[in-house]
Amino acid sequence: MLNLRDFEVWFVTGSQHLYGPDTLTAVARHSGEIAAALDAATDIPVRVVPKPVLTRPDEILRLVDEANASETCVGLITWMHTFSPARMWISGLDALRKPFLHLHTQFNREIPWSEIDMDFMNLNQAAHGDREFGFIAARMRLERKVVVGHWADTQVQARIGAWTRAAAARRDWETGKVARFGDNMRDVAVTEGDKLEAQRRLGFTVNGFGVGDLVGSIAEAAETQVDALIATYLAEYDVVPELRPGGQRAESLRDGARIELGLRRFLEEGGFTAFTTTFEDLHGLSQLPGLAVQRLMRDGYGFGAEGDWKTAAFVRAMKVMSAGLPGGVSFMEDYTYHLAESGDLILGAHMLEVCESIAAGRPRLEIHPLSIGGKQDPVRLVFDAHAGPAIAASVVDLGQRFRMVAAVVDVVAPEQPLPRLPVARATWRPRPDLATSAGAWIYAGGSHHTSLGYAITPEHLSDFASMCGTELVLIDENARIDELRSTLRWNDVYYSIARGL
Repeated sequence: MLNLRDFEVWFVTGSQHLYGPDTLTAVARHSGEIAAALDAATDIPVRVVPKPVLTRPDEILRLVDEANASETCVGLITWMHTFSPARMWISGLDALRKPFLHLHTQFNREIPWSEIDMDFMNLNQAAHGDREFGFIAARMRLERKVVVGHWADTQVQARIGAWTRAAAARRDWETGKVARFGDNMRDVAVTEGDKLEAQRRLGFTVNGFGVGDLVGSIAEAAETQVDALIATYLAEYDVVPELRPGGQRAESLRDGARIELGLRRFLEEGGFTAFTTTFEDLHGLSQLPGLAVQRLMRDGYGFGAEGDWKTAAFVRAMKVMSAGLPGGVSFMEDYTYHLAESGDLILGAHMLEVCESIAAGRPRLEIHPLSIGGKQDPVRLVFDAHAGPAIAASVVDLGQRFRMVAAVVDVVAPEQPLPRLPVARATWRPRPDLATSAGAWIYAGGSHHTSLGYAITPEHLSDFASMCGTELVLIDENARIDELRSTLRWNDVYYSIARGL
């Protein structure tokens, strides 16, 4: 399972020697206290590590080099307790390859009206010290997040926490590996893309493998391992009688268990964080992987169907961002609409591969025919997604750049049971309405595949897109088609020239 405490952000405080050693001692003490409070904050999932107060250009550059080389550091939080002349930050900021957040705060919450003197003023200068630092970041056109407010406020800590989650996902992408079993589904456009540019811009690598490689790994599964996994299925799910030991279709569930064991082994041994399959390339497999994909997603892997490596990577990123939070994240596909007077809805599903982390209750483990793929009937978990606000998001390759498209939705219980639909599914109402949301999505070129996440917020995705240097098109309750089309046109201009700025 994902644990964001494996990552850390470094708390970096700037000052100078102008005010004497006593002031620098106080700065270091205050900096350590703030870092400790942020490290203990419930809303900040990563470790916050205090660093020595920086007062010279060589110190700044040295720390930046250490941060760039660190495997666990996902970014910096910068704060100017006193006035820190910004020219000494130029070399360090120019060399920085990790995201940074500028925390505009001060140690004291209030002005001590009856006691304030010049010693206090010399020490507590963030009001203009951070403006000096902000200028040089703007002058250098650096992407960063600015958070303003007292460091002990829960709202401030929540915004920092959102940024750290995005930074952890960004770091995960930089080291991420996507395995593709088979190629893209034939003639489909949106699931294609430039893998070289994705590695260059987004960080993760994508490599293809023959299905025979996976079949070989499946063949290595021992029967004792299959027995143990069957016992796990029986304990965790409502398994239909025909799949239980001794049932008429029990061997099909054993085949599903072998696929899970082999697929899990292949991903673990290769150090992969996400993967894809396609029903048009199943040579040597007894059935299309369904149950195995659902369970691997539950454990943190990203997934994309039909060779969709971009969605696989995005599912993984959203799982990292939401690690430890309730709600779940799943691969999803917009399937069909409910255009009714009672209110428009979208029914999302896929053939088999919806993650059980979004289930409303205990899933049922069932077996049903699949009209495509030409293989044996596959086993799968069937359930309805739980209700709640969520975001459906995708990454598309526009040729000149990547674009993230995200729609805010409200997942609801289906208006009626779906007894004949043998797949896991989610029903949602897009904001502000289906006509606006779907129209905006289509104008933006969003994929029919998405990553559906409950704990993910627009702030998470905005921070993440900024770190990736990627456009984000957000469709929420304030969306208007005319404004969005205008934004898309301006974005085309901006992203055409931004790389030369």
